[in-house]
Amino acid sequence: MANTPQAKKRIRRNARRAEINGARVGRIRTFVKKVEAALAAGDKTAASAALAAVQPELARGVARGVMHRNTASRKFSRLTKRLTALA
Repeated sequence: MANTPQAKKRIRRNARRAEINGARVGRIRTFVKKVEAALAAGDKTAASAALAAVQPELARGVARGVMHRNTASRKFSRLTKRLTALA
């Protein structure tokens, strides 16, 4: 258990940040799942619209530090590849 006031404050702060960052990651996952659902349905227009919405969300996740830059790039690349293969 934390003994110093600063350590106690860090525990409170880390809990708040973990909650916020978890919500951010969940939001990104939701956007990615929308693209994957549209791809699975074979709906190219919906998939391309969802992909356009995913790109800024991934970039925002990288900017906020909840996702590594290469991870976001890999996810976007794979989704784009699946969209072009749908044609």
